[in-house]
Amino acid sequence: MKSALFTFLIGWSLSTLAVEHPTDVYWGDTHVHTALSGDAFANGTRLEPLSAYQFARGEEVKTSTGQTARLTRSLDFIVVADHGNNIGAAYSRHELEDNPDFRDSKLGKAWLAARLALANGHIDEKALTEGSLLPAHRSWQISVRYPLFRSLVWERIGEIADQFNEPGRFTAFIGYEWTPSFEEGRAEHRVILFRDSASLTDQVLPFTSYDSAHVEDLWSFLSRYEAKTGGRVISIPHNSNLTSGAMFAIKDSYGFDFTPEYANLRARFEPLVEATQIKGDSETHPFLSPDDSFADFETWNGWNGWGNLVSGNKTVSSARGEAIPYEYVRSALKLGLTQASNLDINPFKLGMIGSTDSHTALASADDANFWGKMASAEPSPDRIFNTRAAINWQMNAAGYAAVWALDNTREALFEAMERRETYASTGPRMTVRFFGGYTFSEQDADARDLAGIGYAKGVPMGGDLYNPGVNQSPSFLIAAMKDPLGANLDRIQVVKGWRSQSGQLYEKIYDVAVSDSQRINADGSVRAVGDTVDRQNATYSNSIGTTQMRVVWQDPNFNPDEMAFYYARILQIPTPRWTLYDVVRYGLKKLPEGMPLITQERAYTSPIWYTPE
Repeated sequence: MKSALFTFLIGWSLSTLAVEHPTDVYWGDTHVHTALSGDAFANGTRLEPLSAYQFARGEEVKTSTGQTARLTRSLDFIVVADHGNNIGAAYSRHELEDNPDFRDSKLGKAWLAARLALANGHIDEKALTEGSLLPAHRSWQISVRYPLFRSLVWERIGEIADQFNEPGRFTAFIGYEWTPSFEEGRAEHRVILFRDSASLTDQVLPFTSYDSAHVEDLWSFLSRYEAKTGGRVISIPHNSNLTSGAMFAIKDSYGFDFTPEYANLRARFEPLVEATQIKGDSETHPFLSPDDSFADFETWNGWNGWGNLVSGNKTVSSARGEAIPYEYVRSALKLGLTQASNLDINPFKLGMIGSTDSHTALASADDANFWGKMASAEPSPDRIFNTRAAINWQMNAAGYAAVWALDNTREALFEAMERRETYASTGPRMTVRFFGGYTFSEQDADARDLAGIGYAKGVPMGGDLYNPGVNQSPSFLIAAMKDPLGANLDRIQVVKGWRSQSGQLYEKIYDVAVSDSQRINADGSVRAVGDTVDRQNATYSNSIGTTQMRVVWQDPNFNPDEMAFYYARILQIPTPRWTLYDVVRYGLKKLPEGMPLITQERAYTSPIWYTPE
């Protein structure tokens, strides 16, 4: 959100540069499902995209369980990304039976025509995985087999997005989710985000896994869309942590080695990855990063029907051990260095964002105001004990996407996403700047126009560094400010990954700024910041930590002949997790074994890459 206070304190002015650069960070959610998604509808969600936009704009809505919900602060942008497979089918069947006005609508008439065609055998029935949810109505088959119905649903989605899109105030992107299933072989889900208005997106139908479960075919569809319409579109992978090693595998979906053509398509259409969301955090895993004391954050150790939260466990089965390197973002960034060395193109050159994957139409990532994954997980005394208790309490109240853009418009936000000037937050709206260059001085961290200096002397998050001078190593200008309504900051870390000249991949974590220098031990390690969380009242105190940190850090172990990437990780002080808020709010006594009550929220910036000439 725009803030004059942030502008004054962190210095986003334009005085240093003649070229315009972003002065505001915009907050949003690129991954929200409504009742138009079959799984959301089957789990009780009844809110349409209209409600999703109203909620994101800060308006009060009635939830699917009849409660009143409102964000503490509005968002700047949102993508309603309902599953393309059978989009709108279950919801329309419900409306046809319960809403007389719907029967007379264009969509209702299309639905009736589809039902008649199915009854007369003009549409072949097809047993689909999700069809078992509503076998009596065959609503899934109608959606996939009847193009008129699909096109009317898609047109309505675009119409509502255009209606709520207000350039400069609130951005509503048109999008959907491409969702291949485990039964189709590769559960590599992606949000498809269009830059454009419905006048362009209406010229195509969503490409779904029923068309093809091969991601190469999805990218070909995106290429055809751009060629046909002159529009722009990107694909954002999510939940890599639950793909059994498929998301960042170093083979294509047919099992062949990457080609330059494959790498180019992937790099072109996938500049970002959703690194954190409700179904766990995908930055890294303690098995992959055993020396990273903050690696075990909202870890879901694979997909067992639903996830299984593993806290503090650095050992996994041999099968999982083989898959995990291809599931987490930090590991993928390292694998990308090898691919870039072999192909001259990095298919895993990924910026980071967070989003919710909410299936309630409610983009909530605030532990104190968390509305759950499904309608069955909306706030109630029994939501951590109900039939989904094995997973409900494991859900992570996350995350949001932060985008440094020139304006709050579809075009400006999209361009910022393409250049990866973004960062992921697990929920708090902390303000983060991250620049890389070769000539930053310690005094630059104290400058009022920090951002102007960053752009003038270096590149922002998502950028590239080349050609160091003799005896030069990269330095990084970093600034972080706490969420004005949230907790203080603990530390700033820089995560470095690199590829040696012999082809080995490495990573190292540097604590580059801490809230209290007295916490630094003689060996350079940093003691924990402490914990002020009151377990009886679900409160915390900002008596520890700090409100902001600025630093210039130079890589002490730089080798100009080695490819590398760097990103910043910013940690808050410990705060109550949403489960503790529930415990206090509802007076809960006997709790599920292993359920965490405390969290340490964080942000991950997009990397800056160094490539030797």
